[in-house]
Amino acid sequence: RALSAEEEQCWRRQRRQPPTPMARGSSAGYDRHITIFSPEGRLYQVEYAFKAIKTSGLTSVGVRGSDSAVVLTQRKIPDKLHDPESVTNMYHVTDKIGLVMTGIVPDARASVARLRAEAAQFKFDYGYDVPVGYLAKRAADLAQVYTQHANMRPLGIAMIIVGIDVEGDTMIPQLFRCDPAGYFVGYKATSAGQKEQEANNFLEKRFKTDPNPALSYDDTVQLALACLQNVLGSDLKATDIEACVVRNSNLNFTKLTADELEHHLTALAERDDDIVARE
Repeated sequence: RALSAEEEQCWRRQRRQPPTPMARGSSAGYDRHITIFSPEGRLYQVEYAFKAIKTSGLTSVGVRGSDSAVVLTQRKIPDKLHDPESVTNMYHVTDKIGLVMTGIVPDARASVARLRAEAAQFKFDYGYDVPVGYLAKRAADLAQVYTQHANMRPLGIAMIIVGIDVEGDTMIPQLFRCDPAGYFVGYKATSAGQKEQEANNFLEKRFKTDPNPALSYDDTVQLALACLQNVLGSDLKATDIEACVVRNSNLNFTKLTADELEHHLTALAERDDDIVARE
């Protein structure tokens, strides 16, 4: 039937009325696309990438000393049929720079392959090894690109990069952390993964008493072990962890053997100073 003049006028008013906006404070609709900000200025997909890092169930720790740097992570074999030697979260980028990846393993391997290509290209172009800081910057730049294109998704990984910068006779250990948002910064000590907040709290307490401690190689490794042992709430075994180090005396990114880890765990158990930080 034909609308009366009054009904038609009412219908026209409804047509002109703007749609009801989505409730502020909720993520409804705004987490569908990576390139759309919520009214609060948040990118939910990037925030979800940070949560994806914790799904691995692992916690990683990195500590920088005065003449060395160490990265340490839990070692979990997901399946009894897996060859344990093929399961690792430690990766070489060059002989002298390495990193620990925490998060989604396929993302990690793809990212490592790209960083190896970047490092090789840098050496081909300039004739010397890529500095650790430059490599961390490239990793962060690449991660940031993944947050601004609708046909991509952020990488669900956090990487802790270690190496030693050599300038003449000067050797300076370096420790960087890169996250899915494309943010990177140098650290004295840092962590990533499931118990990241607890580990950072432990490390902050340690550095609160002395902001710039002159940590020897043994102190550096044992501080990382003490941190992981504290947040996991149980004594570590050498088979439960993997650790890699770079040292002024040996610039190569070197994996610690089970015997070396056992030695450091025994020494840690016998210590009773601020590195252990027993309550």
